[in-house]
Amino acid sequence: MRIAALDDDALQLDLIKQATEAMGHVCHTYLNGASLQREMRRETFDLLIVDWHLPDTTGPEVVRWVRETVGTQMPILFVTNRQEERDIVEGLGSGADDFMVKPVRIGELNARVSALLRRAYPDTTGGALEFGRYRFLPESRSLQIDGVPVELKNREYDLALFLFQNMGRLLSRDHLKEIVWGQVADVMSRSLDTHISRLRTLLDLRPANGFIVSAVYGVGYRFEAVEAPPKT
Repeated sequence: MRIAALDDDALQLDLIKQATEAMGHVCHTYLNGASLQREMRRETFDLLIVDWHLPDTTGPEVVRWVRETVGTQMPILFVTNRQEERDIVEGLGSGADDFMVKPVRIGELNARVSALLRRAYPDTTGGALEFGRYRFLPESRSLQIDGVPVELKNREYDLALFLFQNMGRLLSRDHLKEIVWGQVADVMSRSLDTHISRLRTLLDLRPANGFIVSAVYGVGYRFEAVEAPPKT
């Protein structure tokens, strides 16, 4: 998963980054609210970890901005020195999903992050996943359309499954590249575009089949379910 962490303490950010990346996630760090807000206008994340005291704003103000701008799907975790009941009430009331008091305990952080991600993005690796005519079989990493197998390369399968599992979400280009190629891969934009184009063809993604993938200028792609036009 792709995580954003906001804290004015570089050491705390490094600790959070190391802990979450040891769990297999990708973590992007920010030292002030303005830099995070600037990035979130063009990038997408699966979870936000935010401190309360920031040099240019407050954690609750950032959370309210995220909820108004990005939406409600992405889980948000407060990690802060504030620990009074009124602080917890205000933090959760601003739109956060969970609240953790510093000093950061790695085991607790891992557990809270895992719980939030599990709730927001349920684990679907245990059995077949069906989306209309499309049936994913995670154990064999295969896809069927109307019961007919579709031959996909590994990255094409990963990208297709990720798009279906994140239906309706706007996903930035870097988000998609990190999911499919990994955080260290230097992937050219046209490689992602080529993969998207191939999936449109291989999966016949068009309104008649109930799904489309659209480019959003300056950001990335959105995969959506649409109502198929009536047959004439």
